Amino acid sequence: MGLISSVKETKNSNSNGRGMGFLLVFFPDHNDVSASSSSPAKTLFRSRSSRLLLSKAQSTISICILLLFLTLFIFTLSTVEPSSVFPAVAPRSHRRFLLARTVSVAKTRPLALQRMGTLFLRGTKCMHDLVVAHVASDMTEEDLCLFMRLLHRSGVTSRSDVVLLFSSPSLATKFTNLIEKENDLFLKLVDVHRNSNFSNQNDSVLGFNLNRFMKKQTKKAVSEPIWGKKKHRVNASALNETTESPELTHGSVVGFDVAELDPENSLSGFIEHVPISLRRWACYPMLLGRVRRNFKHVMLVDAKASLFVGDPFTRIRNRSPESVLFFSKHSNKKASDINPAVLIGGAKGIRRLSSAMHTEIVRAAMQQQQHKRKSFVSESVVLSQLVGNVHMTKNIEVIGPSESIAGG
Repeated sequence: MGLISSVKETKNSNSNGRGMGFLLVFFPDHNDVSASSSSPAKTLFRSRSSRLLLSKAQSTISICILLLFLTLFIFTLSTVEPSSVFPAVAPRSHRRFLLARTVSVAKTRPLALQRMGTLFLRGTKCMHDLVVAHVASDMTEEDLCLFMRLLHRSGVTSRSDVVLLFSSPSLATKFTNLIEKENDLFLKLVDVHRNSNFSNQNDSVLGFNLNRFMKKQTKKAVSEPIWGKKKHRVNASALNETTESPELTHGSVVGFDVAELDPENSLSGFIEHVPISLRRWACYPMLLGRVRRNFKHVMLVDAKASLFVGDPFTRIRNRSPESVLFFSKHSNKKASDINPAVLIGGAKGIRRLSSAMHTEIVRAAMQQQQHKRKSFVSESVVLSQLVGNVHMTKNIEVIGPSESIAGG
């Protein structure tokens, strides 16, 4: 593109002279052509730059939106409970392959009390007497079989519930089939005597009396056992009905291991190896505390060293709830040596005795540590000292020891 400029003639109004004018003509140079040709390139470059900036802006906005949604998703997962987001399918499949035996045991053997223990036999009603028998690790199947068989046939289970306290979970698993077998044999024995003509007579060999387990009572007086899952309640119209014929009445048989009732092993800080004879005293307060409103009388017994031939609760049924009956060892000359294998009393007295005994075991262990003695803490010695201490037993009505029974 060229530029044309001219200088015109100027006239002076005051002079009449003639002037000379110049005409300047500028021709377009080649640079103008190149400039004109480069302008589209610049426009194209600017358009490409704007498009690049626009794409970068869109990418940045997309990334920001993606991060925002990802943050919201993570926040939602962190606030919502896992059970509502992920159903428990994986744990079930995991149990199906790895813990199939445990699941099957839980289905066939219901829990005894407050998600603890094992219910071997559910009774027909709530009983007022409780037998707590501890099972040591050295007890054989023959010993436990004899204990369970005489326990049923002596008539103790006609008015009492039975709790078996095992020294370990493996021991409870080991004796489960045996306990269930003895319970089934007991029910079969009852059916045989009910269908026979000699139901009113005692068994000539083992002294089994069916009349102890057959009672007439109104449905209003029958209450459900505390063990196991509760059943449906009866209708209000049937509460005052009385059964025409006697019905079978028996107590429950349940089992716990010491790890359930004493999970921290409270005596392990004072005694290196805690036997079941001592650890059971740490389990009694928790067990008896949970059932303190359900039982009137309690019996603590060693399953290996004791056998039942009759109802032992007849000696303390007319006593106060704080009373405890002690027995002495017949092999010792001192009558003050208490036999810890058998203790009978009111529920309140046995519960107080178990708490005091737990404290005395800790005190005896600490005294041995102070004197740097390695001797074993004797249960019989600690119990004898406790009974002889008037201050420790002021809340307990001590009865005996006036009789002697066999025991170790």
